[in-house]
Amino acid sequence: MGVYQGSDTRKITGGLKGTYRDKRKYEMGSPPTETRLADSDIREKERTLGGDYKLKLKYALYANVFDKRNNVAKKAKILSVLETPANREYARRGIIVKGSKIRTELGIAIVTSRPGQDGVINAILVQQ
Repeated sequence: MGVYQGSDTRKITGGLKGTYRDKRKYEMGSPPTETRLADSDIREKERTLGGDYKLKLKYALYANVFDKRNNVAKKAKILSVLETPANREYARRGIIVKGSKIRTELGIAIVTSRPGQDGVINAILVQQ
């Protein structure tokens, strides 16, 4: 999988554009953070443009699960990853991304946050 490294030198038609400058370090991308199910929460801090930072969740054990019926949010332990619409291989490998269905202590929930960019897993309980 390629990581964005700066300028795109191709036109939509397939022809080459002329380069007018070199690549810049601030344009450099990074590989995706695949948040895995583990026995503890481990976050990584990455500096971004302007001195800001992103908290990337590398390994996850807990999720903030919101129950619409009771209008309450609780911290729950993640037991397993059931399915991931983005990539079916992710569920087999235990990788959590936005839209993943996870089994928690409270029941089945759908992830609404982006753990690789937000540093936390927020989910909404599915009513059964």
